This record gives sequence, structure tokens and C-alpha cells, in this order.
Amino acid sequence: MPTAEEQEKLTGRVVPVMTVLVVTAFMMILNETTLGIAIPHLMADFEVTQTTAQWLSTGFMLTMAIVIPATGFIIQRYTTRAIFMFAVGSFILGTLLAALAPTFAVIVVARVLQAIGTAIIMPLLMTTMLTSVPVQHRGTVMGFISVVISVAPAIGPSVSGLIIQALDWRWIFFIMLPLAVIALVLGLILIRTDEDIIGARISIPSLLISAVAFGGIVYGLSTISEVFAGNWLPVVVLAAGAIALVIFVIYQNRLTRTGTPLLDFRPFRSRNYTVAVIVVMIAMASIFGTIIVMPLYLQLGRGLSVLDAGLLLLPGGLVMGLAAPFIGRIYDKVGPRPLVIPGTVVVSAGIFLISMLGDNTPLWELTAFHVLMSVGMSMLMTPLMTASLGSLPRPLYSHGSAIMNTLQQLAGAAGTAVFIAVLAIGAGAAEARGLDAAAAQVEGAQHAFLVGGFVSLVAVALSPLVKKPVDDPDAQFALEAAAR
Repeated sequence: MPTAEEQEKLTGRVVPVMTVLVVTAFMMILNETTLGIAIPHLMADFEVTQTTAQWLSTGFMLTMAIVIPATGFIIQRYTTRAIFMFAVGSFILGTLLAALAPTFAVIVVARVLQAIGTAIIMPLLMTTMLTSVPVQHRGTVMGFISVVISVAPAIGPSVSGLIIQALDWRWIFFIMLPLAVIALVLGLILIRTDEDIIGARISIPSLLISAVAFGGIVYGLSTISEVFAGNWLPVVVLAAGAIALVIFVIYQNRLTRTGTPLLDFRPFRSRNYTVAVIVVMIAMASIFGTIIVMPLYLQLGRGLSVLDAGLLLLPGGLVMGLAAPFIGRIYDKVGPRPLVIPGTVVVSAGIFLISMLGDNTPLWELTAFHVLMSVGMSMLMTPLMTASLGSLPRPLYSHGSAIMNTLQQLAGAAGTAVFIAVLAIGAGAAEARGLDAAAAQVEGAQHAFLVGGFVSLVAVALSPLVKKPVDDPDAQFALEAAAR
């Protein structure tokens, strides 16, 4: 047990490092959703179709899905300083290329480079928090991390909308570039290399199978709506990804006994970790589904501009950002259940209320329901991530974080696919009954949120099972593993 003086010195070193990591992660996650609103401008400038332009988002998600599973191994293999430099360096190079891109192919490559940095920074942030922050303060720190995960994607479209209206889409990257350079310089100054690392070699077969598995699943889910146009390729790719995932899990479990796995699945031996991750996945599916469908409802169903639609959703993002640090402090005092149980109920209620929005519903009601859902989300993310990762022994921190971040990407893609598919089916059925395009979009959105509401009930049912981590997670993990 460290003395008070040693704890004070530790805090003095940890706070600057965590601050740099949190701010850098916020910048990168914000960047993930800023370009969606600029796609029409990119289509015009580069003379590409909407299907081609969507590769800016699809390529980003595919890269994230391929890189994140490897971060558990990377964090154990290299120092925090080296990983941070590589992640931010990749992001800076991608941002510069995107700002100056002469062709569409160049900007796609730029987004891939940005995605590599983004995929690495979040698991690095969580692992650093777990290894550096005392248990009694983890909830508070995770509250600030929750701001990165939930708020940055929510305000991205609003920020980019304001930039595009005043300047040009390239300025999204020109403004981001100096911020990334400042983060790199601060990281060089503040992050030290005094942690232990292992010297194992990476398993190339694991990396290839992982790329097929997670890349195939994300691509299949992201493009599944093309099935309605008669293109069955997404289904084939999704099935191939699912088969590869089964092979990947079996192979990694074998490597756990005989070597060093790319991704160690032993965190699932902890029931608390498993339950919390499932609830997090449902929450992330709801967030991404809402981010995609709500603007479509506002623009195509209600006739609002892109900027107005983004601004209407901005209060929800801000509420999550303001509430998350306070939720973290409450978690440190009372644990997860008093927050997670009502949080899932509030999220579910918010989604069901949103599903009742019509073509004449006052817009303030939409904003109020979205804020309600956002309050519930803020009550979930911090306790769930803290409780799940805090239930693992120290050697599994990096792998537990990598698994959680990977599954969040899969959940986001799945939530988007389900919401969009139900929206398309509902809108198509409404048009077949004679409704105009706008009214059909409203009805389709209602169906999408209704399905999302029923899915959220699974999280409500599981929420009482989430427990506060025990004081000795190593011993508890060993007992649960032995029981299996």
C-alpha cells in the first residue's frame, strides 16, 4: 500500500498524462462524426456518387474494427509514450492529407490514417486509467472519459455544420491539425516510459483472421440495407465475418494456453464484466442508431436544414457532457446499481417517447425526449465501463479494454443497420399505402425507434446484475474461472 506521499507523487504524474489522453481522445472521436454532414459537398467537389462517398464512413469504421482488437497486444508490447506518438502521428498525417486532398482516393486514405490513431487512443486511455488511477477515484476519472465516448460523436455534426456554413469542408481538417500537433507536443513532454512491457511477437495469422472477422461483420452490417436493392454481397460478407470470428475465438483461446494471443478472451470469465459489456453494447447501438435516424427524420420528414437538425440534437450531447463527471463521483460513493438500473429505464422511456413523434410534433418535444435519453445514457456509460473493467485482474486490463472498444464498434454498426433497415421497411410500406415521401419517412422513423425501445428492455432486465467490483478482483476472477 503506497504512503500518502507516494500517492501524492503518483497523482501529480497521472493527472497531466490523463488530461492529455482525454483531450486527445475527445478530438479524435469528435473527428469521427464531423465528416458525415459534409458528404454532399465532397460529392460535388470530387464528382463522386453517394455510394462512393459513403466509403469515407465505411472505410473509417472498417479500419477501427480491424485495428482495435490488436490494441490489447500492442499496449502490452510497447510503452504508453511510443503508442501515443504513433497514434497521434498517424492522426496528424491523415488530417493533413485530408485537408489538402486533390482526389477522392487521397481523402479515403487520409480517413484510414485518422482511424488508425483513433482506434488506438481509446483502449490506451482506458488501460492507463486502470493502471494509474486508485480504485476509489476511478468513477470520477471514467466520468470524464465518458464525455469523450458519448458527447464527442453527438456534437460532431453540429461543429462541422457551423464550420461548413462559415468556411469550407477542408477547414474541418485545417482547424483540427494544430490541435493535434499541440497534443503531440504535450504528450512528448508529459508522458514517460517507466512501465513494464512484454517482448512477445505478434501472431500474423491472428491478425489476418481478426481483420476478416471484425472487418467483415462491420462491413456487412454497414451495407446491409443494399439487400433491399437486390445486392446480397453484404449478407455473404457478414456470414464470412461471423465464421471467421468463431475461428478467431477458438484460435485465441488456444494461444492463451500455448503462447501470446492477439486478443485474450478470458475477461468473459468474469460475469460482472460480461453483463456490463452487453448493456454497454445495447446503449451504444441506441446512441449510433439515434444519431443516424434522428437527422433523417428531421431533414426528410420535417424539412429541416442539416444545420438546424444538428443544433436540435446538440442539447442532448451537452447534457451528457455536463452530467458525466458528476455521475462518476456518485459512482465512487454508491457503486453502479443505483445509477445503472434507473439509467436503463430512463433510456428506454426516452426511446419509446421518441417513437411517438409525428409530422406535426413540436420540435421542443423532440429535443426534450432526446435530452431525457441522454440523461439516461450519462447514468449508464461511466458506471458500466468502470464496473466491468474494474472486475478484471491487472494483466487483463488492456485486453478487456480492447474487447469492450471492439464490441462498441460492432454494436454501433449493428444499431445503425437495424435502425436504418426498419426505417426503410416502414417507409416503403407507408409509401405503398399512398403516403407522400415525407410522411413515409416519419412513419419509418417511428418504427425504427419502436424496435430500438423493445431492444432497450433487454438492458433494463440485465441492469440489476451489474455489481460493484470487489476489493480483490484477482482473487474473485480466479474463483469465477475455477467455477467454470
